[in-house]
Amino acid sequence: MGIFISVEKTIECVVIALFFACAMLVSSAKLLGILQSCTYSNQKLFTWAKKKYNLTLGRHLLLALCCALLSAVLALCFSFAGSWAAVISLAAYLIFFVLFVVADTRLSLRSPATLTPRFARLMASVWLVNAIIAYLLVTLLNFADYTWGNALFSDLKYVALAILPLCILPMVCLSNALIKIYEVPRNAKFVKTAKSKLQQARLTVVGITGSYGKTSAKTILSAMLTAKYRVLSTPRSHNTPLGVAKTINQSDLGEYDVFIAEMGARHVGDIAELCTLCPPDYSMITGICPQHLESFYTLENIIKGKGEILENTKIKAVIAADCYQYFASYPCVKVKCDCVSDVVPDCDGTSFTLTLGGESKRVRTKLLGAHAANNIGLCAQCAYEMGVSFDDICASIASLEFVEHRMQLIKSNGVNIIDDGYNANVKGAEAALEVLKTFGGSKIVVTPGLVELGILDREENAALGAKLVGFDNIILVGDTLVGYVKEGYISAGGDPEKLRTVPTLYAAEEEIKGIIKKGDAVLFLNDLPDVYA
Repeated sequence: MGIFISVEKTIECVVIALFFACAMLVSSAKLLGILQSCTYSNQKLFTWAKKKYNLTLGRHLLLALCCALLSAVLALCFSFAGSWAAVISLAAYLIFFVLFVVADTRLSLRSPATLTPRFARLMASVWLVNAIIAYLLVTLLNFADYTWGNALFSDLKYVALAILPLCILPMVCLSNALIKIYEVPRNAKFVKTAKSKLQQARLTVVGITGSYGKTSAKTILSAMLTAKYRVLSTPRSHNTPLGVAKTINQSDLGEYDVFIAEMGARHVGDIAELCTLCPPDYSMITGICPQHLESFYTLENIIKGKGEILENTKIKAVIAADCYQYFASYPCVKVKCDCVSDVVPDCDGTSFTLTLGGESKRVRTKLLGAHAANNIGLCAQCAYEMGVSFDDICASIASLEFVEHRMQLIKSNGVNIIDDGYNANVKGAEAALEVLKTFGGSKIVVTPGLVELGILDREENAALGAKLVGFDNIILVGDTLVGYVKEGYISAGGDPEKLRTVPTLYAAEEEIKGIIKKGDAVLFLNDLPDVYA
């Protein structure tokens, strides 16, 4: 046993374990970024990894096979070096892990991971778990070598370490599960603090939910309410308990009269949880479609989940006209929003007639599309119910600015760029394509497809592909969903010469440079988080 537990062997095991811990951590970079965009959900990460067109697991398998093959070749070629043959064979892992990381860098994340304290703790957990597993495996191989004493096995023993690349995804999930032992109670305390702080502040709370349009509605409503109130709203798309709690905990609530909370959901019960944190005095439901069907499973569950906001609304709820029938039976005070008429969209904005409290006025906004007018009408109705005057509401409509990444028109060197990167639903995609048609010149669509549609993934993405027929150039981004889009496009008679597929948004931008000219319009439709790419 003396040789097996020698200082030299112990150092060898530690050094190899540290190498694999670092190599596995660096190779996990993209997975960790995607896990963060999955709100640290192992289940969602696995769902992404198993999608038909996702090559992640195949790439890990290829990495393992290449490492095993070259490691075996090196071990046999240097068998004359005695015990050093096994050590030399480790060069295979260095070579192929470096190549893997370089390839991953070329397919870098569209939305880079944010180095939050939680993300840093997750990285430390991944490194530690990999170090322990690698150390145990190397020690086991050395013990087998010592007890067996076979010369060929001694040379080839580290070929077995090729199993580690196959464990990149499981190791990330295991590390995430372990770190949640600390994160879950910590987050619960953070939310509890926010709940207590909001209760003491006595603000008027407005909750906004729906399958789409939540962030845009929140931004529009905030602009309208500012005419009368001091308004605080959750930033960007922060619509989870932690996101809402962060806004509350980092704000001086005494400086505000109204708090607008965007409320997102992927399961029945999510909205109810948010309403426990910030019970709404007023609420809005922007619309219903099969978005998040992947986690809700049925449209009925989506309706039930969104309806939880009505069960907790204290004063009044404003509901979009096209989904009012789903919620007609709820006992809270409800307003069906049908205050918008005679909508005329064009490439410079949208005109419509707004009617509230018996008053009507023709108004115009720079926001694009008929759906923008309906969203504005929903917010106008809510602001009116909260005491903002009709004139102030109309004045705010004229001064509304684009919501970042949501049908945001950017004019650059004579080219019209429509950034709809943060909209990823069936109705939003259809509306965006209708807006693109109002522009002159060649029309280019860049999209990675639609997400979280569950059993409708193929059907709806194929339908999206069919809607792309007639546009001048189609650039599909990624590899997970674009296969379905391509199928639908070709089946509907689309011209294959106008269709191209690229791995990243950066590659798409390079493609555009070669075909775009002044007067053309390009629509970035759903620049999705990498979990869907």
